[in-house]
Amino acid sequence: MKHITLRDLDVSRIGLGAMGMSHGYTGAGSDDAESVRTIHRALELGVTFVDTAEVYGPYTNEELVGRALKGRRDQVVLATKFGLISHTGRQGPTDSSPAGIRLAVEGSLRRLGTDRIDLYYQHRVDPGTAIEDTVGCLAELVTEGKIRYIGLSEAGPDTIRRAHAVHPVTAVQSEYSLFTRDPEARVLPVLRELNIGFVPFSPLGRGFLTGTIRSTDQFDATDFRADNPRFTEENFQHNLHLAGEVAAVAAQVGATPAQVALAWLLAQGDDIAPIPGTKRVARVEENTAADAVHLTDEQLAQLTGLPPAAGDTHNESGMRIMER
Repeated sequence: MKHITLRDLDVSRIGLGAMGMSHGYTGAGSDDAESVRTIHRALELGVTFVDTAEVYGPYTNEELVGRALKGRRDQVVLATKFGLISHTGRQGPTDSSPAGIRLAVEGSLRRLGTDRIDLYYQHRVDPGTAIEDTVGCLAELVTEGKIRYIGLSEAGPDTIRRAHAVHPVTAVQSEYSLFTRDPEARVLPVLRELNIGFVPFSPLGRGFLTGTIRSTDQFDATDFRADNPRFTEENFQHNLHLAGEVAAVAAQVGATPAQVALAWLLAQGDDIAPIPGTKRVARVEENTAADAVHLTDEQLAQLTGLPPAAGDTHNESGMRIMER
């Protein structure tokens, strides 16, 4: 497994997103033993970058990751997130107040069974707290040794600049894939100007780019894709065509569609470390093998030229807390 640096934080070129083991998708939380085996297999394959958040579950995903990493903590760069749960009783979907952060970090440290968090992200920008106050608190946690590096998730250019002026931001996490190209126009140029790494989540289009999703009947009532605009019927049919184009390139190179989608993403720069999520050993083996897939310039251009996916990336409430 190749490595890159997010600013000055060394990580495996492909990480592991743990959310789906406990939260958000059909079958999440149904087989913790397989999820633990998946994390262990990822480490065996050279993955050193594991991502979770307190809101996944809530809390149960951090607990799962903590159990899986017991005795192996020093093998990974461990990332988690705060800000979508209020620990101060504040109303609303976000809370990045300094008092809330102080309570959040102690809970995450306890659940993860560790004395430090390597990369601590603000999960969504909090309009009720100045970003300068949020990052000021995080900078204190760096000084105290409770976190090592600061990250933002789904933040827009102005917020990134203001945050970075208070304390260096190591990485920004946003949805990015052949399915979601939004960061290219506004966010990536700012990150590269400021030497901030980029961590794409949902690099497989929430499963769409794997070619395994053929009907929304595959989702149960707990699956957030059931009311996601990209998976509603009209948009779903358009987006099946996009997945088919990825599959066609995969057939050319003798790889799976998931591997091609990840290989395209890796080709977008050596400052990008995607975190495909899975709860199965076979899938983590498939995903990490994308590091060895080579796409020609023609194939990369073909994929880059695909039309954008139809539909918003989140439902209405989810879109309201995005800042791009």
